[in-house]
Amino acid sequence: MTPAPHPTPLATRQPAPGHEADPEARGTTGRGHAPCHHGELLQGVFLDAVGHRCAGLVTLPMAGPGSRAEFLRRPGTPAEALTVVPADRTKAAHAATLASVECARRAGLPPCGGELRLAGDVPVGLGMGSSTSDVIATVRAVADSYGLRLAPDTVARLAVRAERASDPLMLDARPVLFAQREGRILEVLGPALPPLVVVGCTLGGGEPVDTLALPEREVGDADLQEFERLRALLRRAMETGDVRLLGKVATASARRGQQVLNHPEFAAMTAIAHRFGAAGVQIAHSGSVAGVLFDPAAPGDLRHRVRACRHALRVHGIPTTRTFATFAGRTTLTPTTKELLDGPAHRRGDRPARPDTSRRTARLPAL
Repeated sequence: MTPAPHPTPLATRQPAPGHEADPEARGTTGRGHAPCHHGELLQGVFLDAVGHRCAGLVTLPMAGPGSRAEFLRRPGTPAEALTVVPADRTKAAHAATLASVECARRAGLPPCGGELRLAGDVPVGLGMGSSTSDVIATVRAVADSYGLRLAPDTVARLAVRAERASDPLMLDARPVLFAQREGRILEVLGPALPPLVVVGCTLGGGEPVDTLALPEREVGDADLQEFERLRALLRRAMETGDVRLLGKVATASARRGQQVLNHPEFAAMTAIAHRFGAAGVQIAHSGSVAGVLFDPAAPGDLRHRVRACRHALRVHGIPTTRTFATFAGRTTLTPTTKELLDGPAHRRGDRPARPDTSRRTARLPAL
């Protein structure tokens, strides 16, 4: 089996517009933001460029919810001297310390502590990258307070150190196979995600998933060959814009995920997807969020199929969340999609305030 070609380097660091390194080390407030995602299209174990096995995933990006961070630098204090609001964002606090040391080194200043404030609306425990969103927003805010903008690969390295595994939310919307435990791109799969309409829902009653408590399955040679086969198919789907093929890969990956997650509603969700002509389904492999994938270019009345799909999911006790579209590698709501949606408008503040401790049920409102 031929390993994937070595990926091209990520973007180099650039100074933030209007900022320079602060030679006088005065207290400066920096700001950062990071998006979330809607679970994975593919997750498994893959070969890197030199043939080593490593865990990897391809996330489904989603615009809208995200984390926002403000960091007030306090020169003269130790890097560990942090005030964090909310106080239990332990991963973000660790990320702030790591980022302060990194940025101070680059700016030629001693690292210092400060005050970190976090806000956002990423539901916790659904597998949408809530903690990674906090961590990346924090790293960006700390860098901004030093007048710096860190390259994505540097942000990824700090994020992995802060939380042991990281989603690729520091990158743009290009479809990439990302080694979440190492913070590096294994392969850029194509120029953009094909256009999709995603009917979001939650499985398992929307209960959080404790990923650390999940049993680990031994990955044998046959498993590796299957993951690499799905990787090649997904690469082809990305390059050709083949939504049906993408849906086939996502569904196969989701089925493998059920060997661990075992959501009781999964069979009903896949049957509903088939009944209404969807391309496939996708799930969060570390949570309960899931989606039915439609090809907006497929023949037939898309609005009718999406409405019927949402109704059928609810009838089977599967709560629907939001319906969104991905176009040209970006996630957005289109006028056509907007007509399909029901439910309350998206509201701020739906995210529980304890992302790192009690993983309570969270609701992802519909648009």
